[in-house]
Amino acid sequence: MVSVAEIRRAQRAEGPATVLAIGTATPPNCVEQSTYPDYYFRITNSEHKSELKEKFKRMCKRDRYKGCFGGGTVLRLAKDLAENNKGARVLVVCSEITALTFRGPTDTHLDSLVGQALFGDGAAAVIVGSDPIPNIEKPLFQLVLTSQTILPHSEGAIDGHLRQVGLTFHLLKDVPSLISNNIQMALLHAFQPLNLNISDYNSIFWIAHPGGPAILDQVEAKLGLNPHKLRSTRQVLSDYGNMSSASVLFILDHMRRNSQQEGLPTTGEGLQWGVLFAFGPGLTVETLVLHSLPL
Repeated sequence: MVSVAEIRRAQRAEGPATVLAIGTATPPNCVEQSTYPDYYFRITNSEHKSELKEKFKRMCKRDRYKGCFGGGTVLRLAKDLAENNKGARVLVVCSEITALTFRGPTDTHLDSLVGQALFGDGAAAVIVGSDPIPNIEKPLFQLVLTSQTILPHSEGAIDGHLRQVGLTFHLLKDVPSLISNNIQMALLHAFQPLNLNISDYNSIFWIAHPGGPAILDQVEAKLGLNPHKLRSTRQVLSDYGNMSSASVLFILDHMRRNSQQEGLPTTGEGLQWGVLFAFGPGLTVETLVLHSLPL
């Protein structure tokens, strides 16, 4: 009679969970950030609020910050499903629309204005599975290890509430410093179990949630990253805004396409190891260690 251990081994995949396909989509209509304040105040019949409109213009230029770790969470769950169910193919879908947070401007809820300035609509789908079928499936990134951390002293840093007016957010101004001051701890939790000694974070590729330029700037400074390390993240933020959970999947797709266009040997900008870093309410940080694959 077979043992339980033998049954479990037969049920599990041999190799690590792997991203096998990525697809993204955004709405056909687009409003440029430079013209969005005029558009927003016009369609909400708020053009008489001239002082608030000038404040909103400054917000659009600064692109402050917001976060969402959902893209990292679903990849972590997909990894567990794929590796523990031999032959399984897991469809991951992240779809984000701003309708729940869209409302007219008010000077009593400036956090709502931040959301209008930064968020964008987008959807992304990823297929995750282990042991890719040769000559049929094209593996892109291996999901090697996952880690979730709640940052200390971060309660209330990013709050979301469902109210009569819709979904509202409250942000603390020290979110960028909370993340940058704790990012090394999150990276240590992720890489240490693999015995990977990453002394130079420029030696890995980066998929960082585009919460806003302030966060990206402080992370770069804290880790001594070269400006080009976050170029895919900054490009997605510039093109589409912060699409919450879908953002990191857009960045994965952008990086592998850019790597191919530039003739690099791997999907991760020619490098082998990388990290996916997403954050959001909690303040929760999802960290995934990625291994790129040959193009």
